Formats: sequence, structure tokens, C-alpha cells
Amino acid sequence: MCRNIRPLHNFAPEATSQEVHDAALQYVRKVSGMPKPSQANAEVFERAVAEIAHVTEHLLADLVTSAPPKDREVEREKARTRTAKRFPEASAS
Repeated sequence: MCRNIRPLHNFAPEATSQEVHDAALQYVRKVSGMPKPSQANAEVFERAVAEIAHVTEHLLADLVTSAPPKDREVEREKARTRTAKRFPEASAS
């Protein structure tokens, strides 16, 4: 899976339409192998992004969990800590 696609389920506040669109865009880029489509493929590329975003919004709305929602700031800080452990030289500068 593409590392730029982040989990969107079970967060407070819920994922925004922009976050869903961004995840769909990353997915289509990964699957198509194109960071930016040619003019000939632009329409089909954008249609795929829109359709995947639409289906993703339905998926997120229909998923059920008994776990409490995760806090975005807490999860962001956990990710920073993991990154600092993996790449100590980057965090030292």
C-alpha cells in the first residue's frame, strides 16, 4: 500500500471530504503509475478519483467499531516519535 494513504476511519473529528479525495488521488496515482495524467488520460483519471472518493465516503460511513475514536493530534505525535526513532539524524538538525 502507498505510504501516503493514511487511515481515515475512527477519528475525531471525522475525515473530511478533502482527506478522502486526497487518499483517492494517491490510490489512483499508485495504481495507474502516473503522478500526473496526460491530457489524453486526464478525464478518466479524475473520474476514477471521484468514484473512489465516493465509495470511500460510503465505506467510512458504514463501518462500525466499538473502539473509542482516536485523537488526530495524539496519533500525529506518535508518528513523529516513531519517525524520530527511525531517523535520529533527521530529527537532530
